Amino acid sequence: MRRLVAVVLTAGVAAGVLTGCGEESWEKKCTTNAEKVIECTPEQRPEAREVTGELLGGGTYDVAQDRGKVVVVNFWGSWCNPCRAEADDLEDTYQATKAQNVTFVGVNSRDDRDAAKAFERGRVTYPSIYDRDGSVALKFDVTQVSTPATLILDRQGRIAAAIRGATVKSVLQPVVERVAAEGTEGTS
Repeated sequence: MRRLVAVVLTAGVAAGVLTGCGEESWEKKCTTNAEKVIECTPEQRPEAREVTGELLGGGTYDVAQDRGKVVVVNFWGSWCNPCRAEADDLEDTYQATKAQNVTFVGVNSRDDRDAAKAFERGRVTYPSIYDRDGSVALKFDVTQVSTPATLILDRQGRIAAAIRGATVKSVLQPVVERVAAEGTEGTS
């Protein structure tokens, strides 16, 4: 019951904070396709806030350290069945795109640290931020607070795309590759 109350309060605060007091949210300016992928042109992209957090495996992560790379951020929990279903596709996409200067980071929320570590073991090789209370997720200033969800940040640290819900390699990888190609074609 305590967890449910915490989740409801977090969602309520997030909804209030993230709606910007009536401002139109950034994703409404972008295009959403049938796979629930929101893609923004470079001029529509909002800056991602400075995001830091403690890693599940120890140490810290700062999204600013990956400026110049495409960063795929996946929000997940070990308790989330769709997260389990998408884990192999995320890892496959990571392996297929990392040579294009793409990196992945997970954001684990509302979870027990040991359960989260056990979930990752043997599934993914990229790091995850431990975000038990959801505060790291709020720093990304996104209006969707569902789990799972995935953001793709461009090389300038702007939100280029968002996927609401679970994803698969056939949807995720082409989006990541399009954003990664921007840096090699000289566009921004």
